[in-house]
Amino acid sequence: MEACRRELSIDPDEMISTSIAVAEDYGKIVGIAQVKVVGSEADLLKLFVEPTALRRGIGRALFIWATDIAASMGADRLVIEADPDAASFYRRMGAQDRGFARSGSIAGRLLPRLVKDLPGA
Repeated sequence: MEACRRELSIDPDEMISTSIAVAEDYGKIVGIAQVKVVGSEADLLKLFVEPTALRRGIGRALFIWATDIAASMGADRLVIEADPDAASFYRRMGAQDRGFARSGSIAGRLLPRLVKDLPGA
């Protein structure tokens, strides 16, 4: 996690240029999603669920929020550079494999790149 701290952090400027949702459980943050829309394409910049809160539908709810917000802003597809351990989740949510992307945190590491077509596309 420490190696990915920069990628998992939110810069104050991003509060203006992106859409962010936070999931809470009794006042404790247990998940976050961040989407940036440019033209007809949206990037899922972050979708993270606290490991102790996995398998409770939080990731699914955040992903649905991300696709809904992206579509409402005119995007016709959502691009995801996934942690390899999360790629199967995105596939279950309907995303298709589209190659690999280089990790911004770990030199030499490749991340699965997936794309989810959005409603109306």
